[in-house]
Order: sequence, then C-alpha cells, then structure tokens
Amino acid sequence: MNLEVVLPNEQPDLPPGRPAELARLAEDLGYRTAWLPDHLIPPGAFGDVFGGVYEPLVTLAHIAALTSRIRLGTSVLIVPLREPFALAKQVATLDALSGHRFDLGVGTGWNEPEFAEVGADFAGRGKRTDTTLDLLAELFRAGRGPGGGHFEPRPAGSVPITVGGNSAIALRRAARVGSAWQSAGLSPAEFGERAGKLGELAAGRDVRATARMEWDGTDLDAAVARFRAYILAGADAVAVHFGPAEAFDRRMTAFAEAVAGL
Repeated sequence: MNLEVVLPNEQPDLPPGRPAELARLAEDLGYRTAWLPDHLIPPGAFGDVFGGVYEPLVTLAHIAALTSRIRLGTSVLIVPLREPFALAKQVATLDALSGHRFDLGVGTGWNEPEFAEVGADFAGRGKRTDTTLDLLAELFRAGRGPGGGHFEPRPAGSVPITVGGNSAIALRRAARVGSAWQSAGLSPAEFGERAGKLGELAAGRDVRATARMEWDGTDLDAAVARFRAYILAGADAVAVHFGPAEAFDRRMTAFAEAVAGL
C-alpha cells in the first residue's frame, strides 16, 4: 500500500504504550510504514509545533518487538543534535532488532533555540549532518572506525535513509545518499515540482518520493482528494498524521478504508 502513518508523539500525557498499539493497528490495516517525530528539548511545549515526547529510536525498538511486517522510521531525526558514533550504534541495533524494517529518516533541524539549549552549532548543522551520514555508511560498510576501532552489529546491507525537508539542499542530500525523500507541508503541485527536481538530481538512482499530510477527521472526501492529488503528482507514498491521539485509531482506520484501491 502507498499509505503510511505518522504516529502521535506530541502529547506529554500520551500513554507510553499507545504508539505501539497504533502501529499494530496500522500493520493490520496494511499501512506500509509507521513514523515517529523527534525533538530533544524544544523551546516551547510539546503539542501543535513540537513532537517527540517519547524518544523515537527507543520507542521504535519497543514497537519492533510488537509488530512483524510494517516498516518503522523517524520523521525525522534531528541528526546534528546526536553524537555520531552513538547514533550509528543505535541505528544498527534497531535495524537488527526490527528484522531490517527500519528507515532512518533524517533532517538538519530548523529551531535555533533547541540547538542553543544543548550547545550544538546551528550554523554548521548541514555539514555535521552530511559528515554523520558519511560516517554511518562507512561504519556499516567496513565495520571499522576512523582510528581502526571495531564496529558491530553491522547491517546486512545499507540502512535505508529518508531525507526530510523541502529545500534545494535537502533534495541534493536525498539524491546523494537517500533511498527516499519526504516532504512536509507542500501542496500537491509544489510536491510534484520538487519530486521532478529530485529525479533530475538523482541521475538514475531510485529515490522514492513521499509526501506528508495532515487529517484531523473533518471532510474525509477533501482529504482523500488531497491524497490522490499527491499520488498523481508523483508520490510513491503518502504519510498521514491523524491529529490528536484521542480517536487517532478511528481516523486512521476510516482513511485507510477510504483510499483502498486508489
């Protein structure tokens, strides 16, 4: 199915088992991937703007133990806020624990106060992201660090990288190292324009294009039409966030039934 779900992770009172419950339902409904957002310590309260109450890599390891088919990913992990070697270890471990169902969704971050809070360099976040991704690829390939240290567990192949973001830099990064690109907040027409640019930049590499959209339960027909418009604009998949955790399962089910066969 070309339908994916962005699980709720924005409410501090969210029961810790709720993301896994919803991921299991998504798996039963045929969703291709379940994604979790990331923020370490944002300057504002978790809620409408900031998601990531539960750390996504730890939470996805929990979800992996309770599912068997659905792919699992971060949408998106703020890479320059993470220590690169520890991140490599976490990613490789999660790849193994999930049975190679993990997609590392990456972004450079956009909120400067969050970087200041942890003492990270905001201006150099793009370079740090690229350096980290290159390090992960080398550790996974060779099993050796820059100084000759041994790295395990080594993934059987490369862990798929999904690059998030709408900028030209994000598209270039996806074309260089990504298995997929994921947009955020674009109209179908804007998505189609960037998906076409991605195809040009990828120069023959197969890079999936995924659109993200929101649906809070109002006007299902309009939401289905938007989903269809993304597919017609070139989306290989559409990842949907279904609003607040309350009744998330009902909205997720209704939407899956409405777009079945499209």
